[in-house]
Amino acid sequence: MKKRILLTGVTGFVGRRLAQRMIEAGWEVAAIVRPSSDLKALPAAVRGCVDFHVYAGGTLTDIVREAEPTVVAHLASLYLAAHESADIPALVASNILFGTELLEAMAKNDVRRFVFAGTSWQHYQGMQYSPVNLYAATKEAFEVMLRYYEETAGLHAVGLKLFDTYGEGDTRRKILALLEEAAKTGEELALSPGEQKLDLVHVDDVAEAFRLAAEYLAADRADICGEYAVSAGTALSLREIAARLEKLLGKKIPARWGARPYRSREVMEPWSTGRLLPGWQRRHKEIM
Repeated sequence: MKKRILLTGVTGFVGRRLAQRMIEAGWEVAAIVRPSSDLKALPAAVRGCVDFHVYAGGTLTDIVREAEPTVVAHLASLYLAAHESADIPALVASNILFGTELLEAMAKNDVRRFVFAGTSWQHYQGMQYSPVNLYAATKEAFEVMLRYYEETAGLHAVGLKLFDTYGEGDTRRKILALLEEAAKTGEELALSPGEQKLDLVHVDDVAEAFRLAAEYLAADRADICGEYAVSAGTALSLREIAARLEKLLGKKIPARWGARPYRSREVMEPWSTGRLLPGWQRRHKEIM
């Protein structure tokens, strides 16, 4: 029987690449999308191979039953580095409620293999649990919900904790894009002092971690269940990243270092004690 994966977050940066990777690996791909989802974000060749299920609220039970997944991969989330009071309902709905509804639908349909995205920001200053921000706290809260389904529905789950991601086709307004834009336009960019370090992992390596986890789950490798870090194993300061980008582009980045303060609970050193998924290693050795 052909293996089938059901994805959430398929139109996101990592989700797009994961859908492509699973198709390349011979899996059938289904995805849960909202009526407002921009399916054109997916390459046409990938889009034509995905079975889309539109979710407009209510139960996910019918969708999971129709999709008949071997494995469910949950990547959808709302990311906010800092929040306002008005953001709380959306954070809770996206990062806790939706995922819990997905777990309930899996339990109702006796679907037991689950891989999901966590964040290294659940480990401020290397602590076992200390959330950098409310986003990270909602990620941890979802794991508390997951524990219930692991114990009562026999769910087998693999959590992959992500760091900063980069790669071709990234349309997010992340720091690499801002630095490159400043180099090209010559417009001054106000930055922090720049000593904070980033653990940057190429999106293809992240997608491969999810594929490998799905393969383990499909093979009923219960021994592989648990949490893993999808880490490059090295970290570069923001100043080092800017210097490398300048060399690559052959242009000076007009950065005003120290023009902005560090954020509250700035991560100066990324979490570094997480274990790697067996069999996974990054292929992209350097950011640039």
